[in-house]
Amino acid sequence: MKKAILATKVGMTQVFGENGELIPVTVLQAGPCVVTQIKTMENDGYEAVQVGFTDKREKLVAKPQKGHFDKAKVAYKRYVREFKFENTSDYKIADEIKADIFAKGDKVDVTAVSKGKGFQGAIKRHGQSRGPMAHGSKYHRHAGSNGACSSPSKVFKGKKMAGHMGHRTVTIQNLEIVRADADENLILVRGSVPGPRKALITVKETVKAV
Repeated sequence: MKKAILATKVGMTQVFGENGELIPVTVLQAGPCVVTQIKTMENDGYEAVQVGFTDKREKLVAKPQKGHFDKAKVAYKRYVREFKFENTSDYKIADEIKADIFAKGDKVDVTAVSKGKGFQGAIKRHGQSRGPMAHGSKYHRHAGSNGACSSPSKVFKGKKMAGHMGHRTVTIQNLEIVRADADENLILVRGSVPGPRKALITVKETVKAV
């Protein structure tokens, strides 16, 4: 991986392509991210670049974090993540990573925590079908049979049942960058991206590039 950046989700809109095609896009406020630490093989056992994103007030920063940012001589950041770049040696502490790290046509993998839906039934959670809705039916939106009685006398793990839905880390692979604006720190990605508005988004160079 050579390129990655942290962003927040602004929302969805649509833009027109060069041939007049109407393209649905997700707008991401990408960066600027500042390098807060360089992990090396000698000191840490692996190579990586630690970056911070979104400024944070000093009174909200814990004492150990404050010392970490002061040592790097960078502003206090709300989010801190690591990227294992192939070209780690090219980065230095306090360097900025901006939206222009990506260009139009690049393919990326986008990771975020999906919207939480709370406790949901089997129909909404797994797309199962409902039973008859007539008055005599006692089976409407229930999940159905959970298994045989005497054998195996248990419900197998992984059985699709009602439960907590959403709020999971989701990665959408091989999305296309429609536009990258370094001046406004905006990236427009074709299609939808997981998570609600203002959610933290990780944008990485795709692992499935053709």
